[in-house]
Amino acid sequence: MTDDKLAVLIDADNVPYANVKEMLEEISKNGTPTIKRIYADWTKPHVSGWKNVLLENAITPIQQYAYTIGKNSSDSALIIDAMDILYSGKVNGFCIVSSDSDFTRLATRLREAGMTVIGFGEKKTPQPFISACDKFIYIEILKTANLRSNNATKTKEKPKQREEPLSKVDSETIRLITESVNDLADESGWAFLGSLGHYILKKKPDFDPRNYGFPKLLPLIKNVNKFHIDERETGVNNIRHIYLKQK
Repeated sequence: MTDDKLAVLIDADNVPYANVKEMLEEISKNGTPTIKRIYADWTKPHVSGWKNVLLENAITPIQQYAYTIGKNSSDSALIIDAMDILYSGKVNGFCIVSSDSDFTRLATRLREAGMTVIGFGEKKTPQPFISACDKFIYIEILKTANLRSNNATKTKEKPKQREEPLSKVDSETIRLITESVNDLADESGWAFLGSLGHYILKKKPDFDPRNYGFPKLLPLIKNVNKFHIDERETGVNNIRHIYLKQK
């Protein structure tokens, strides 16, 4: 978790409301959400589900009427607010919650201004918007985490089968990890695991071990079974640094 102040801007038309709590918890891992706004035409019935969760999560609804049929005016309102917030100098980064590619240019512009941009959206989100973010998190993995948490509390029930991951650990994923390890490796071929995840995100903003059904990067690395793993003592509070080397 960092001390960055984040502006959370939500496009209510293009993301589900069911896992707002989990989404905000995920955002809190990356900084402090100091501004939380959600954009929609609240007179429309399709966004009524959002209304029940706004107060309990302290999200400010922004009303934006649809002046023209077929045009999403909420997009324009969100973009204008984002630029106003940018120039106010009150935040260090933005979380844009949408599955809409219309925010690609906004994400690019915010990063050009030195802002960290974290995207949240469904698996269907177009690649241009994903690539424009520093980091992109699929809402579906938050749903999975919530289901696992609920199942863990029901100790009397039989364990349920593991949910299907969003992605499979295919040859492309293995190549991405292998090339990244080799890029970071020192003269003896060892790469520090703590740097690996950040480096992979620079290449693939939507990379997340949870997409593949693993809670952290190390279990995913072990499952790939193509690397030697060396846990080195630091001599401080039983902390160990983990290094990887291609077999």
